[in-house]
Amino acid sequence: MEIEAPPLLRDTPKPTGERRGLVIVHTGTGKGKSTAAFGLALRAHGRGKVIKVYQFMKVPTARFGEHRLFEQLGVPIVGLGDGFSWKSRDLEHSAELAQFGWAQAEATIRAGEHFMVVLDEIMYPLRYGWMPLEPVLACLRERPPHVHVVLTGRGAPAEIIELADTVTEMTLIKHHFKAGVPAQRGIED
Repeated sequence: MEIEAPPLLRDTPKPTGERRGLVIVHTGTGKGKSTAAFGLALRAHGRGKVIKVYQFMKVPTARFGEHRLFEQLGVPIVGLGDGFSWKSRDLEHSAELAQFGWAQAEATIRAGEHFMVVLDEIMYPLRYGWMPLEPVLACLRERPPHVHVVLTGRGAPAEIIELADTVTEMTLIKHHFKAGVPAQRGIED
């Protein structure tokens, strides 16, 4: 490791624009997309902001760590799916759930009552063709100006990346699965 001197001067100009709602995307093959989105949601909740989380692949009865914590905090988290495609018994039904879920999420975004709306794992139903992309883009463009929307999932469409204000691509460098270490509660859930 090479040691470097800490910066003594700010190396980027201070922003002068107006604060507004942002579209934030976490994509890529690396771990941490949902975790980063939940971190933003917790940060906003900690500031007294109203947030809502929609999970497009999790079942409504899911009880993962994030569900337990958000429930304790009084933060609504809604499972909209029936599990990842390899767990689904009926992909047509999965598509119907995604479309029904999108209608709920879109209504929440457009209502403007939330500071932040998280659309966790929304890229999957978009990539699988379960939901059309254009209504999602239209909603993001037309949302009330104070609403922040965070979208997660691998393979974000170029159109969403172009529209977004901030895009982070999580890059897989090394993963414990490849060494044969299974998923662990509190890490993957």
